[in-house]
Amino acid sequence: MAQHTARLAYHQLSPKAFMGLVNLSETIKKGPLGTRLAELVFLRVSQINGCAYCMDMHWHVLVKNGMEPRHLNAVAGWREAPFFSDRDRAALRWAEILTPTPNSDASDEEFARLQAVFSQAEISELGFAVGVINAWNLVNAGMRAPIPEAPAV
Repeated sequence: MAQHTARLAYHQLSPKAFMGLVNLSETIKKGPLGTRLAELVFLRVSQINGCAYCMDMHWHVLVKNGMEPRHLNAVAGWREAPFFSDRDRAALRWAEILTPTPNSDASDEEFARLQAVFSQAEISELGFAVGVINAWNLVNAGMRAPIPEAPAV
């Protein structure tokens, strides 16, 4: 089994940028999306990007905040799982569209689906939520942040 060793201590080398991402992440969770939905988006984008460190962290935060592990195990298959609301589904779909994948399609039709369940402010926040977790994933995966024995949060 491959065990990654961190390539460098980016949080110490770039403390202002690191804290900027931390602050943006916390601001999003305190905004109109709320912690649960923001963390679901963070988890799904982390799955797409293959960032094990972030998957572990966001899964743990969601469980700690009362989400059923069974429901979280189905996040990657949210289309077939009965555990997610229309808002969850719209947010997860938009997160997948905005995260670089071969099936990305930020079309007017997809945007209209999003507008059916989110306000303009919430759509704006959702864009930042997807952006910040993509940034975290790129940094953590690129620097090979190892999954800690104990949860990071």
